[in-house]
Amino acid sequence: MSSLARARPDEPGIDPSELYREDVYTDRKVGTIRRLTPVQADASDDTTREIVYVGETQVMTNMGALPIVFEIPAKDLKEAAEQFGPLAKQTIERTMRELQELRREQASSLVIPKGGMPPLPGGGKIQMP
Repeated sequence: MSSLARARPDEPGIDPSELYREDVYTDRKVGTIRRLTPVQADASDDTTREIVYVGETQVMTNMGALPIVFEIPAKDLKEAAEQFGPLAKQTIERTMRELQELRREQASSLVIPKGGMPPLPGGGKIQMP
């Protein structure tokens, strides 16, 4: 029985058949590209799986930095670097649309108690018929 099979579902674990070595590349201005090279449990390269490129950048919002992470479909680092800008822009635009939608949903989620509003305390001289 593998160690993964023994792990409880509520415990975090790492699947030894899904390991990657991570190399980080950056221009120190816009963001980073991570090259994830598949490896076997003994740390040797796993040539049966594809290398994965992941772009990372951040956007400043009124609540601080928002990390933006996206996969880059590329065959090598040069191609990943060339695709970084357009993919980052698309991901940022999609993320901003999703944030706006979440804000709209939050703004429209007013809760009104069943039975209407409770009577206001105190009594004035105006009487309702």
